[in-house]
Amino acid sequence: MLSNYRLTNNKIKNSSNLNVLISTFLLIGLGILFFYVFHTDFKEFNEQRQSSTFGYLFMLIALGLFIYKVFFFLFMFYKYFKYKPIEAVSNKELPKITVIVPAYNESQQVFDTLMSLNKSDYPKDKIQLISVDDGSKDDTWLWMQKAKTILGENLELHKQPKNMGKRHALYYGFNNGTGDVFVTVDSDSIVTKNTLKNLVSPFIKDENCGAVAGNIRVLNKAKELLPKMLDVSFVLSFEFVRSAESTLKSVFCTPGALAAYKKENVLNCLNEWINQTFMGKPSDIGEDRALTNMILKQGKHVLFQRNAVAFTNVPDKYTGLYKMFIRWGRSNVRESIEMSKFIFTNFRKGSKIGSRLLFISHVTELIMSFPFLIFMLFFVAVHPLLFLGSTLVTILIYSTFSVVFYAYRYEIKEAVWAYTYSILYTFGLFWVTPYAIVTASRRGWLTRGLAEKK
Repeated sequence: MLSNYRLTNNKIKNSSNLNVLISTFLLIGLGILFFYVFHTDFKEFNEQRQSSTFGYLFMLIALGLFIYKVFFFLFMFYKYFKYKPIEAVSNKELPKITVIVPAYNESQQVFDTLMSLNKSDYPKDKIQLISVDDGSKDDTWLWMQKAKTILGENLELHKQPKNMGKRHALYYGFNNGTGDVFVTVDSDSIVTKNTLKNLVSPFIKDENCGAVAGNIRVLNKAKELLPKMLDVSFVLSFEFVRSAESTLKSVFCTPGALAAYKKENVLNCLNEWINQTFMGKPSDIGEDRALTNMILKQGKHVLFQRNAVAFTNVPDKYTGLYKMFIRWGRSNVRESIEMSKFIFTNFRKGSKIGSRLLFISHVTELIMSFPFLIFMLFFVAVHPLLFLGSTLVTILIYSTFSVVFYAYRYEIKEAVWAYTYSILYTFGLFWVTPYAIVTASRRGWLTRGLAEKK
């Protein structure tokens, strides 16, 4: 009976996903029709905006940004093709590492994560595995103890007296780690067999390497709609953007799901990191971005390893998705402010222009989010059908690169979800960045309550 229910449920989900995909292309087709019908209105709309000083100034800025974005994209495209992941070094050359797995309300998933790490081909005598329960309210600690019975002395466990936040859980690991390299893995992530080797090899090949970002894919994308979309987004964000950033030795964020840090560089900023505040309040989000920033500030290289893969769970409901993006957005605001304090100084040897161009691109997107939000609302009020048509045509043009890139790296049947994701983001999440900016000082992880766990 249970198997019949699952089979029926899977058929319903697959049918629903297919309907959404068909609706996506119908909507884009409708947008093309609207744009074709009202394209003369579009010309008149632009002429009317240019007739006023404010409108002309906005159009001029928008044009300038568009030209900058085109050249910046071509620059990143060139850098992407220059990128090559560093091959794994021999077992003899590999450093001793400490792998830290913080967990909060993760239940059985933390067990699966620890088991995947134990299956790694990294030399067992060179790996210290620490898992920290950050005061979970579910059965996470029991699953960690079950892993301990299997792994024995290969796994060290610690239970925080109360929920103190992921940063404090990692802090415990950093203080008790004996490895030369710290590896952080989220408790809802699964690593492949050769991930750890590939992740830490850049520290051997590049003596100035201070941190390495892993390649993150979506674990729970088999049936759910939002994870399918996010997987396409992650591939572009990691395998294109971070590949290009890596050639500039300036990956801006080492993801919490999988990252590695040289011990000495972590210890150099550990007190500053754990005591970090924003507008007088302790920082309890963005610990990965903050640590990356502090290591870049030390003049160290931050690289990306495409061949070091971790699969992680992502929200499968709209509420969880926008909360995750709000948290990321607030972190982006905070750390962009921090980065502005050193990015234009002589913070490291060698060329820094690539790092500065990346920073300008990031900050421009933040600054222009409010003017574009106002313009969008005005456009909707003046000519809603023209807005719909022009926006959907723009989505078709921009998202096609994501589709082509994903299809080039993996398969076309999954790549088309880039169109659906762009529509969702444009019409359902357009408010997130402005909201994250005005609420940047707010605390809270937002997506780790028991009610959100299945």
